[in-house]
Amino acid sequence: MAEKTDAPEFAKPGKPPVQAWPVILETPGWKDYRLLDMGEGQKLERYGRYTIVRPEPQAMGSRRQKTAVWDRANAVFSGDTDEEGPGRWKYSGNVSETWPMSYGPVTYNGRFMSFRHVGVFPEQAAHWDWVNSRIRAEKKKNPEKPLKILNLFGYTGLASLLPATEGAQVTHVDASKKAIGYARENQALSGLEELPIRWICEDASKFVAREVRRGNTYDGIILDPPKYGRGPKGEVWDIYTSLPGMLKDLQQLLAKDALFMILTAYAIRSSFVSIHELMAETLSRQGGRLESGELVIREEDGTRALSTSLFSRWSSR
Repeated sequence: MAEKTDAPEFAKPGKPPVQAWPVILETPGWKDYRLLDMGEGQKLERYGRYTIVRPEPQAMGSRRQKTAVWDRANAVFSGDTDEEGPGRWKYSGNVSETWPMSYGPVTYNGRFMSFRHVGVFPEQAAHWDWVNSRIRAEKKKNPEKPLKILNLFGYTGLASLLPATEGAQVTHVDASKKAIGYARENQALSGLEELPIRWICEDASKFVAREVRRGNTYDGIILDPPKYGRGPKGEVWDIYTSLPGMLKDLQQLLAKDALFMILTAYAIRSSFVSIHELMAETLSRQGGRLESGELVIREEDGTRALSTSLFSRWSSR
């Protein structure tokens, strides 16, 4: 006999959201990304045609692949082991500065950046798929209703481009002109220039406060802040002191029948419980469901998992 499972519970608007934690969201990888091995403070990954070695403090176990496999990597990052610390890449063979990859209908460039990133955070695929499924479900019920999505700290744009392919109207905000440029390059690479995306280079906190004053609202909000950063005019972002105030503003930007809000946090000295409680306080009368936990990437052979970040996401229904 099939096992019975209870449907997810959602609170009515005006009530605190139903809370669920810990929740673990796994990404097994896809055609252009795999976690090949990890251990001894490093991880071995494949991004498209390149294999890459980068520091990973959470990879505390032993490596399972032979040393020769690691030694064949196309690029190795060395330098500051802090998530936001600069360093340098060492290349083996003929390696391009950028190279194309894809996820679903979106093509994007991988690129070797000085802060050990390569233009995409693969663990976010769990959120990309979830957001697009929410948009598709809503479009099926209300095909004529325009859905407005706000993507803050949008980086190279995958979390903006993918919802736009489902018909959402996306506002993408990032303080870095370079990141905005990379995101627009990815839009052109994908042949998606006609999609309704607003690319805005501005300090996220200032943009959000202005949207509140204007009375604008959104059906979905994606929030992926760094631990620390600076805006285009020197504005300081510190996740511990800046995030609570921004969340209060973002609560006002949620439309009356909003679908979701997602918060992801990287490399902070905190647990998912902290951001869960912060979101629960912010959305205390929003109803719906709030689930929090960790995003993890599963190794290619399926044996081990690597925790990469904390998340908390709210959905109305």
